[in-house]
Formats: sequence, C-alpha cells, structure tokens
Amino acid sequence: MLDFAAARQNMVDGQVRTADVTDLRIISAMLEIPRERFVPRNAAELAYLDLDLPVGGNRRLIKPMVFAKLVQAADIDSEDHVLDVASGTGYGAAVLARVAGSVVALEQDKKLAAAAAETLAGLPNVTAATGSLAAGWAQSAPYDAIVLEGATEVVPHDLCRQLKDGGRLVCVLGSGPAAKAMCYRRSGDDFGGRPLFDAAAPLLPGFAKPAIFAF
Repeated sequence: MLDFAAARQNMVDGQVRTADVTDLRIISAMLEIPRERFVPRNAAELAYLDLDLPVGGNRRLIKPMVFAKLVQAADIDSEDHVLDVASGTGYGAAVLARVAGSVVALEQDKKLAAAAAETLAGLPNVTAATGSLAAGWAQSAPYDAIVLEGATEVVPHDLCRQLKDGGRLVCVLGSGPAAKAMCYRRSGDDFGGRPLFDAAAPLLPGFAKPAIFAF
C-alpha cells in the first residue's frame, strides 16, 4: 500500500516548492491535508501525481502545482473572505481554510457538492454552497479573493463584480498550450488583469466561449 504521507511530502517537494511557491501557509496545508480523501477510492494512489485527477461528473481536481501557484498569486490574508469556485470534493477549500479567514466553497454538481459538504464539515470557517459556478455566490459577497479551480475561455466579469474594491480573482484563462494563469484586480468599477504563468486546467462548465456562427 502506498505511503500517503511520503507521497504528500514528495508532491510538495517535487511539484510545489520547485514551482516557486514560497508561502509557508500553503506548503504547510498541502503537507497536512490528505489529498487522497478527496478523490474516488480507486484513484487514491494517484492523488499526489502531477495530474488533473477525475473526481466524477466530468470534473477534475487541478494539478497541485497549478492550484498552489494560483492561491499564492491571490495574496490571501489570514482575515480575508474567499470564494472557491468549482470546489469539487473540497480539497481546494480545505487548503484555503488554512490560509484565509473564511471560505465559501461553491459547487454546482450536486454529488460533488454533497461530497464537499461531508469532507469540509469539520472546518468552522468553511461554508459549502451549491449553485451555478459562473454566477458565483452573491449571497456572501463581496470577497477579498476568488479562486477559480479550473479554466475559463472568457474573462469572468460576473465573478469579478463580487470582489471588494482591491479584491483579486485568479484563474486559468484559455485552453490548450496558449492558456495562461491570470490575476484580475478590482479597482472601483474597473477590472485589470495580468498574466502570471503558463498553465493548463480543465475547462469548467459555464465558462466556454460562446459559439460564433458564420454565414
């Protein structure tokens, strides 16, 4: 049987630290949280590989390196209120709970949302919510930071509007080899974005570019 503690250490040392993730809160959380509990039982031994892992409902848990770098880029303070969009089974929200003051874990797939509610039940600063990913969760807005756990082909303006002034949204923009991790910051009613690093992540439902019909 796989030594999960050793695999967790190898993941952090080989995938996270080597990707210039230096925030000790993120590193500590990823060393302590058992990622294998957030994937289907038959995929537990794959939990620490450099892969986007299937968790059901045509959804995937994004690579540890991509997730860690996104969270670090969001520059989350210990008092910040954070929205985790596409929380899946709850792994990302569990990590964010160690970094932020409060977290809303948003998931639209009912089975995944139920799994997240169960895995996150013991965390007092996390609220599990079920609803449209693209619509966000206005009931608990505004947020200091929003983490989109997947890719979008369009700039997520609706989510950006749920940020506080000065709030940050991090995501992977685009699909294929040209995709980039991005950080958007709200300034009044405007939003500015800057590229962070080359990245790839599974496209999330509701974030595809509208089809263009040519005549």
